Amino acid sequence: MRIRLIAVGEKLAQWVTSGYHEYARRIRGDCRLELLEIAPANRKRLPPQKAVEDEGARILKHISHDHHVVALDVKGQAWSTEQLSQQLDHWLHLGTSVNLVIGGPEGLSPQVLSRANQCWSLGPLTFPHPLVRVIVAEALYRAWSLHHGHPYHRA
Repeated sequence: MRIRLIAVGEKLAQWVTSGYHEYARRIRGDCRLELLEIAPANRKRLPPQKAVEDEGARILKHISHDHHVVALDVKGQAWSTEQLSQQLDHWLHLGTSVNLVIGGPEGLSPQVLSRANQCWSLGPLTFPHPLVRVIVAEALYRAWSLHHGHPYHRA
């Protein structure tokens, strides 16, 4: 199964890239994690709502009609590691690509949220969107390791 992390933002700090790749490379076998970066809208030229709509339109161009879409949104459902592992198992059996979508500083457009099959929240805290990439990659690796009986996850 391919899980594609679609994230707004390019040319981020080295620690973001390094942290993301550290966990993404650990996921192997029946699952692989890929990153697709979407260039952020020009916030100097566009009002915030237009910037979010522009980013949303570019995100949706990369999502096929048969893909399963999980939007990361503060209003989504928070999952424990065990629940995420169950979600991962569910996604493995869907037989299609899974796209996890991270918005820019103002979040995701209503169009992306309405396209989503699921909304996942990392909890009530607000995180910088570059950090979310690292958190999601680590959470997926932890869920994958739990699913495969790997000793990384210790509760």
